[in-house]
Parts: sequence; C-alpha cells; structure tokens
Amino acid sequence: MILDYITRAMKHAKYEVLSDDGSFYGEIPECNGVYANAPTLEECRETLAEVLDEWIVFRLHRNLPLPVIDGVGIVIKEVA
Repeated sequence: MILDYITRAMKHAKYEVLSDDGSFYGEIPECNGVYANAPTLEECRETLAEVLDEWIVFRLHRNLPLPVIDGVGIVIKEVA
C-alpha cells in the first residue's frame, strides 16, 4: 500500500534545472512541502523519494491526512 502510494506520487514529480547553479530541483505538487535539490537529476529523484517517505511517516505519526493520488490513499484506522 505505501510502496504503491510512493510510486504513484513520484510519477507526479516535477523537475527543473536551476539557472543559477545548474542543480536540479524537484517537487511533488500534491504533497505540500515535498521537494529536493541536488547536483544531478538522479540524486534529486533519490532525495525526493526519501523526503516523500519521511513526509508520509511524519503525517501518519501525527494522524494528518494524506492526499489521494491516482485513486490511492493511505488511511490509518483506529482499532478497538
């Protein structure tokens, strides 16, 4: 479930080359605050995936909602 969510979210990533230093900037617009910057596109993708993973864990820990991406969402249900 989480891997599927991460895979789908990463497909929404947007990347650009920064003109001031030539580094790569990436973000996932649906996931507010998930962004990365690195010298190469591959490093930017890897860092972005790590940031996304940490963002998901943080939001789940704080019981904050996660956006549904391509019909996939993560909901933690309380069990009695």
